[in-house]
Order: sequence, then structure tokens, then C-alpha cells
Amino acid sequence: ADFQYTYRLYKLLKQLAPDYTLGYNVKPALYGAIAAKMARVLGVNSMITGAGFLFVSDSLKARVIKLLSKPLYKYGLNCASSVIFQNQDDLKEFKENGLIKVEKSYVINGSGVNMKQFVCTALPKQMTFLMISRFIYSKGVLEYFKAAERIKSIYPEVRFIIIGDIDGKADSLSYAEVRYCLENGIVEQVSFTKDVPGYMQQTSVYVLPSYREGTPRSVLEAMACGRPILTTDVPGCRNTVVEGKNGFLVPAKDVDALVDKMSWFITHQEALVPMGRASWELCEERFDVHKVNKAINQIMGI
Repeated sequence: ADFQYTYRLYKLLKQLAPDYTLGYNVKPALYGAIAAKMARVLGVNSMITGAGFLFVSDSLKARVIKLLSKPLYKYGLNCASSVIFQNQDDLKEFKENGLIKVEKSYVINGSGVNMKQFVCTALPKQMTFLMISRFIYSKGVLEYFKAAERIKSIYPEVRFIIIGDIDGKADSLSYAEVRYCLENGIVEQVSFTKDVPGYMQQTSVYVLPSYREGTPRSVLEAMACGRPILTTDVPGCRNTVVEGKNGFLVPAKDVDALVDKMSWFITHQEALVPMGRASWELCEERFDVHKVNKAINQIMGI
């Protein structure tokens, strides 16, 4: 299927004859670069938006696939004129694994966020935590549910919302693992919505206990809306928080630490507005989509 995908890309690029390509996410970054090189595109660019499941999981399956994938990563990224990363940690790991040439590698501040679409609004009166994610282990969804259950037993008035659903792929949670929290109203689930800004208005603190990211778009959207951030001290996520100023970083897979910081936010609600303001300022400085796009254009030579 991947060979067929690459061939279809090649045929399409031959037909379109573009001056530049930008492969975004893993398969377009790898197979798109190979196809573009075959089609004699002069400006071939690949963006790595996160190291992904293979670099996060330590399962036997992930280790075997990672071993087999290394030559493909190396060959595919070697076809690119530039390889763009969203954090220094991913660049370092790809470099240490010999997958890239450092002289054609660059780092930008994520994919950026449209700060005209996601705007600051007043905080809700009811203390509310929000997470947006597919129901997969590596996003920290299980930790979010466990923390919510513990917090609700102490502070029953606090709301927890999650936008997302069971993924059904390799890293997916089962419904049995989240059934209790969902069916007992501990966590309110929104399976799908286009109104993310509307749910940000209902949010006091945005939470993402992920094991690894490129630069998490949902966190940037929350920052643009002026929300404090509670996320993990892992590649990608740590770029979005100045500790104690616009939020907190906790260790990945640490439910106790997550509960501790959630409790702090609940008992220090006077800090939410200044921390949310700090999030907006940090987002405007680093992550505004126009600034990110300008950096990408400069790398691509446009």
C-alpha cells in the first residue's frame, strides 16, 4: 500500500510539476520526498511534526517497526532539500540515530495558531479542565481520566471535559478503561466538534499529559485563548510552558503530579487570569501562525 501511495504521489507531482513541495506528517514527509525527488522537483521539503508512536512506545512491535523504519527514514529524508522539526529534542534524536544531515535541518515553533480564530475570552465561573485528544495511551488520556476521578472525589463541583473518542489503532484505549468515568459523569465527552473555540470559552485550564509531541496544536489554541496550561515535561510540550508563569510541567505518566497541580489551580483561582495572560503573550511572541509561516517560507527559499 505504501509503495502504491508513493507511486500515486509521483504521478501526481509529474502532472502538477510544482516548484516546491512540503510534506507534512510522517508519510508525506518520507514518501512525499521520495516521490518529489523522482518527479525532479527542485525544492523538496519535509516537516516532522513529532517523533510519533514508534519513538514513544517501548513495545516489541514498536521496537521492531522502528528498526525496520530507520533505513526508510534515512533514505526519505535524504531526498529532501530541507527537513523541518518542531522542537530541538526531535532534531537531536534524529541526528543521534543518523537519520538526517544536520546542515539541512531546521527548527520552527510548531505549526502555529491563527490568533484571529482563537481569541481571548473571559474565564468561566465554574472551574473546568479541558483535554482534546484521540483516546490513545501516548496522549496521556488514561492519566487524565484517573486524575479527574480523584479530583472529583474531593471537589465534586469541578468539571472535566474531553473532546475526542476511541481511536481503534495500535495505541488506543479500550472503552472498558474509560467507561466508569464517562458513564458516571466524572468526565464529559464530546466525540466531535468544529467549535473548539466555543469549548475553550468553557475552560479554566487546558490539560495535555502527553508522552511526546512535535508542538501540540491544541495547547497553542488554548494559549491563544488565554488559558493556563498543564502539560508534561517531554519533547514538544515543554516548549509551551514557562514554569509557574503560564502553567506547569509534570512528569509523563505521573497521575499524582497531575492531581497535585490540578488541586493547586483549584485552590489558587486568583492566579488563572494572570497565567492565562502570560499564555497569550507567549503564544503571540512565538507561535502566531503568520510568524511560523514566514519562517517556513524562508527555509524553503520562497
